[in-house]
Amino acid sequence: MALLRPATTAALLFAAAASLASCGLFGERGPVRIAAIGPLNPAANPVNGELSAPNAALLDATSQGLVSYDGEGQIDTGLADRWTVTTDGRSYIFRLREAKWSNGRTVTAADVAAILRAHLADRSRNLLKDDFPEVESIKAMTERVIEIRLSIPQPGMLELLAQPAMAIVNKGMGWGPMRSRRIGQAILLSPVPDPLAEDPEAAEAAAADPAASIELVGTSAPGALARFKNGYADGVLGGRFSTLPYFVASNIGRSRLVVDPVPGLFGLAFVRAEGFLATDANRDALVRVVRRERLVEAFGLAEWQPQQTLRPTLYTRDGGPPPLIPPWAAYDEASRFTQARRVVDAWLAAGREIEPLRIAVPDSPGGRILFAYVAADFAAIGVPSQRVAMTAAADLKLIDEVTPNDDPLWALRRLSCRRDTLCNRDAQNLIDRAAANIDAGQRAEQIAEAEAVLARYTPFIPLATPLRWSVASQRLTGLRANGRAQHPLNHLITKPN
Repeated sequence: MALLRPATTAALLFAAAASLASCGLFGERGPVRIAAIGPLNPAANPVNGELSAPNAALLDATSQGLVSYDGEGQIDTGLADRWTVTTDGRSYIFRLREAKWSNGRTVTAADVAAILRAHLADRSRNLLKDDFPEVESIKAMTERVIEIRLSIPQPGMLELLAQPAMAIVNKGMGWGPMRSRRIGQAILLSPVPDPLAEDPEAAEAAAADPAASIELVGTSAPGALARFKNGYADGVLGGRFSTLPYFVASNIGRSRLVVDPVPGLFGLAFVRAEGFLATDANRDALVRVVRRERLVEAFGLAEWQPQQTLRPTLYTRDGGPPPLIPPWAAYDEASRFTQARRVVDAWLAAGREIEPLRIAVPDSPGGRILFAYVAADFAAIGVPSQRVAMTAAADLKLIDEVTPNDDPLWALRRLSCRRDTLCNRDAQNLIDRAAANIDAGQRAEQIAEAEAVLARYTPFIPLATPLRWSVASQRLTGLRANGRAQHPLNHLITKPN
């Protein structure tokens, strides 16, 4: 399939990075070499906020959560080797496996309970903190048994606990399933020997086998792709829309690209409701005028799809009511343009000006492409705009997040009364009522009602599904597309039967 013609900037950056790598291939018996896009911090901790792709991969390998994801995006064992959910759905009881911290001390349920409470504490900046509103208590029941007690059932609890943001890391120490040591700018990971092995020496020797090791490096997108193209990496992790043009410029075979079909939010959130953005009708005009299909087609990837709804379509039958299709979706492009232009003309006819809207997107080839298309659509109805950094003061800011579980309330929570979103108290009250309702039928009705109120308020311009991509050599038989965009390092190579 043809992809977007690479931008000159992307091509030059890739060429510069590629020139740094020499040609050469590593043997299949050596460590698996992974280049992840972003900074790598061996001391990364989920309580400090968003995790880069390299940090998430490292934490997932060395400090796995109570449960984990396998290579197919399904729930697997983690620090807990088994668990039970009570019949009322309010208590999750986990039995921990035999494990030791990297300093040799035994991992206890009290350790784990304290770490999980720290992840969800008020002062924590954990990515998922706000997705655990139902937790009443987290406590150790015995040395190896921990209970998470909920105020109401949360069917997606295991999916949340399997995320790298819920890694069990203790003051920089992990427990496994892999251990790490630094080698230059990279981290070398090897399996933690089985503490219950009958022959400890044999278990240690098996763990030291180079073929069972993984070398992880964090680098830029062009640097990661250059490593892969020149044989210095078996795979690339952490790709997003913002870095896809680098893949196009690399000329790596399309068959090596792995695209995850993930639900979530990808669009522009209104950060403030002042001036032209003060009215629902004006914000709605901007939502209508964006040509999503044209924007997505600019990236040339068939797997990436436009999205019109506030809530994504989820995979499970417990995903709640179908997402609300906005009324403007029934009109063709020309009609939507006319409707939006009429709103802008009325604003200007009243003698009011429209200050350039500051739109925060990543400073990357993909971010610049995104801004160019959105800005052109806004300008077509007389609304000027300017691109600003993600950290700068803005009027609209990009949200690019994968839903962490199949909770139909996740997107509504994410778009309501957060630091980077507008706040409609009526919608938020309905969201809170739905979250506290244990009756499935009533909860579905309240979700639909909350979505309708939020949609009329217009806090967000949905653009597309989130885009997550990786690159895999033939050696990485376990790196497969999945609906969670999870590619654990210890599952990158499938084990023979």
